Amino acid sequence: MKKILVTDLIPKSTLKLLRKHFEVDINTSGQDLSRDEILSSFNNYDGILSMFSNKIDKEVIDTLSNVKIIANYAVGYNNIDVNYAKEKGIAISNTPDVLSDTTAETAWALLITVARRIVEADKYLRDGKWQKFSFDFMAGQDIHNKTLGIVGAGRIGKKFAQKSVGYNMKILYYNRKRDIDFENEYDAEYVDLNTLMANSDFVSVHVPLTSSTHHLINYDNMSLMKNNAILINTSRGAVIKEEALVKILKEKKIFGAGLDVYENEPLVPIDLIKMDNVVLLPHIGSSSTETRTAMADLAARNIISVLNGGEPLTGV
Repeated sequence: MKKILVTDLIPKSTLKLLRKHFEVDINTSGQDLSRDEILSSFNNYDGILSMFSNKIDKEVIDTLSNVKIIANYAVGYNNIDVNYAKEKGIAISNTPDVLSDTTAETAWALLITVARRIVEADKYLRDGKWQKFSFDFMAGQDIHNKTLGIVGAGRIGKKFAQKSVGYNMKILYYNRKRDIDFENEYDAEYVDLNTLMANSDFVSVHVPLTSSTHHLINYDNMSLMKNNAILINTSRGAVIKEEALVKILKEKKIFGAGLDVYENEPLVPIDLIKMDNVVLLPHIGSSSTETRTAMADLAARNIISVLNGGEPLTGV
């Protein structure tokens, strides 16, 4: 019977699905597998259901003479050297589509929370400070009738745009290539990145992390933003140059930021933690029960397909 390693906890229903077909081992420690554990154990299996926190680089791939598929439990796959894996005949899959709505909802939750100072106001009340009203008491930003800048109009970026309709917003977008259908559906305007940064009230980042998007958002283009603008990131941490964002916020060049991802997860700069105008989430963009289950099931079906002689359903 073929053997599968699941590198972290997944829904019981998905484990049941996998165990109908394979012998399954699962890491139940609650901790990421160490580098030594990955290097020494992965080749004992025919398939790996991996987490985005598992770094599977050339050194690891060189140990994998038995592994036929690595099914990443995420839409992003920058943790895997995909090209080298393919050279070695290893299929790589991810979990697109099933998490797009949920991640877009998280981006909107961050946007609204930062704009209306929800976390700050909640803490103010819980600390017993609420005594009276004044005209500027916890005054935040309106969202309706503003300009929304979307960096990356892929699956999640489009779902993010879809959810803006009720706010009557003007949409600017920056993408690798122009998308006429997207423009027609949402009356969106295709612009270069600097134009988007300079003219948007809210900027939400939805690009994958690649060599071309690493530090795509940096001090120079953040300096173009309006001083009442808000920056949201639910993609990957290293798309934004984190130290530059800290500097921009300290200089009060923007109103605030909402982040679900960071350059060196799970480490978050203490400067960001101390800021009242920054809302921080622990990488929970796709974290609803329904979506995480759908992601796990899709990863499992990719493994089942490949180890039964087929192609991955959502191959990278």
